[in-house]
Amino acid sequence: MRSRGWAGSTPTSDEEAIGRILDAVDDVVAEHGSAIRLADVARRLGVTRQTVYRYFPNADALLIASSMRAVDGFIDQVVEHVSGLSDPVSVVVESVSFGIENLVGDPQLENLLTLRHEGEAVTSLTSDTAITFCLSVFHRFDVDWELHGFDAAALRDLCEMTARTVQSLLTDPRQPSPDGIELRRFLGRWLGPAILRPRMMSLSRY
Repeated sequence: MRSRGWAGSTPTSDEEAIGRILDAVDDVVAEHGSAIRLADVARRLGVTRQTVYRYFPNADALLIASSMRAVDGFIDQVVEHVSGLSDPVSVVVESVSFGIENLVGDPQLENLLTLRHEGEAVTSLTSDTAITFCLSVFHRFDVDWELHGFDAAALRDLCEMTARTVQSLLTDPRQPSPDGIELRRFLGRWLGPAILRPRMMSLSRY
């Protein structure tokens, strides 16, 4: 970790330095949107661009790290929100609805979903990394997935379908925007049967 700059208050570790850089990114995005420059972040921190480069290679990397940190913190809220629910349909519908209601319009998440690399849109919520992250969240829910017919492959498929649903509703919201009850009715009607199918299939074998 470099000892210069930082507006006279040098971080005591690389972890603290990264945290302060990402805090600065959050502030810049809140004020000016996602079209940030690495120089903007360095100026806010009172450091040179080279200091920021030590931790992040470019502005896109800064935005991705900031967005993922924000999403990771939000996941704790989702898990808390559905705590005590053990029915898989209720858990998925409620967690997706809660996410849509609280993340629509979030500048960091919008940037994460629309970030482009070499001319192609990055579908961050449906990448292998994102699906693996989603699986870790599903395992935190109070649902006995095996009891409801989900083996590892089926649960991964459900994570992918859930992530694709969230991404679709965030990047292209339904018009007119549904209220909470209507959103849950819509998700329950179309996701519910798919979530119940593994359990129905396992019961039909007996």
